[in-house]
Amino acid sequence: MNNSVGSTGRVLWAGLRALLVLTVLCGVLYPLAVTGIAQAAFPGKANGSEVKDASGRVVGSALIGQTYLTGDKPDLRWFQPRPSNGLGTNTVNTQYRLILSGATNRSGDNPDLIQWVKDAKAAVVKDNSVPGHPVRPSDVPADAVTSSGSGLDPHISPRYARLQVHRVAARNHLTVAQVDRLVADHTDGRILGFIGEPRVNVLRLNLALKELAERQ
Repeated sequence: MNNSVGSTGRVLWAGLRALLVLTVLCGVLYPLAVTGIAQAAFPGKANGSEVKDASGRVVGSALIGQTYLTGDKPDLRWFQPRPSNGLGTNTVNTQYRLILSGATNRSGDNPDLIQWVKDAKAAVVKDNSVPGHPVRPSDVPADAVTSSGSGLDPHISPRYARLQVHRVAARNHLTVAQVDRLVADHTDGRILGFIGEPRVNVLRLNLALKELAERQ
């Protein structure tokens, strides 16, 4: 009996020691080491790829898109991101403020998706047509009327950015050449020269637009 109790005690004590050691190693030392390396080597990415304005205030993340609205309508002074239908909306899950990210999960022939694309294209044509520069439906790129797989894409294509140039210039009392230069300066090329497509980060572009407009 005594041997049985002693053996059980030794097994329990060995298990407790293993638990304590693994807790310290995996729950304390390893996270601290990874966090320290990340902060030393990649501080921007480790802290969420924060984007700051000219005053140093954090205004968002380079990894997550934002809306630019006046009430519930697009604020046409700014470059607009791609749609963010994602997983839909409810009281706590709204566009670009998604608790869950994801695609619409609707097939290409889904009536709702088709109507969303038609409505989005009509809005893009209407919003970006300015006197002397009408936008045709054929000018509208796919990313202007469809959401990304995550629904949170912070980027748009250079084509969609250029489509908005005339409207943004008119609304901010800038020349088309000035705004076109902003787009060119904020267009990122393919990763390593061959991975992905050229892209424009909407938040960074709008921050540059704000600074330019304030200097006029």
